Amino acid sequence: MAELATIARPYAEAVFRVALEDKALTVWSERLSMLSAIAGDSQMRSCIGNPELSAAQKSELFKSLAGQTLAQREANLIDVLAANERLSALPEIADLFEALKAGQEGVKEATIYSAFPVDEEQRKGLLADLEERFKTRLTADVVVDQSLIGGVKIVVGDQVLDTSVRGKLESLRLALKN
Repeated sequence: MAELATIARPYAEAVFRVALEDKALTVWSERLSMLSAIAGDSQMRSCIGNPELSAAQKSELFKSLAGQTLAQREANLIDVLAANERLSALPEIADLFEALKAGQEGVKEATIYSAFPVDEEQRKGLLADLEERFKTRLTADVVVDQSLIGGVKIVVGDQVLDTSVRGKLESLRLALKN
């Protein structure tokens, strides 16, 4: 949802700046993940959308669910989001924060499409090879796509490495066509 991303971006960037200043990227990452889970709960979404609850009531409810782990800046974030009716944007804020954090740490996201399930040992080996090839740290999601027939297709940013059988057949088809 583009609108939600537009709403969440300034908050994510502000939180990211605060986390950088405090040298607390990991702490903020964990807290935003927790707050995102609370905001994503179906009962909490109902409360967030309830016009009969004031912003202060929503904020207090949210903070009570978060427990004693909230620091003052995190509590302030909840207060600001509640006052601006933006608590529902917390999952998107957390996602955008993670993207900013990954960029700061030099980590890129890779998606590995495989014709067959990949076990953890294979994933780690493949990830090590990819990090060497792309000269950066990577995190990877593995997606099983049986239409590949065999092999893997890897997407890192705007780069695609296709060693799948389907990809090779498509290359052969294009070569024969020309």
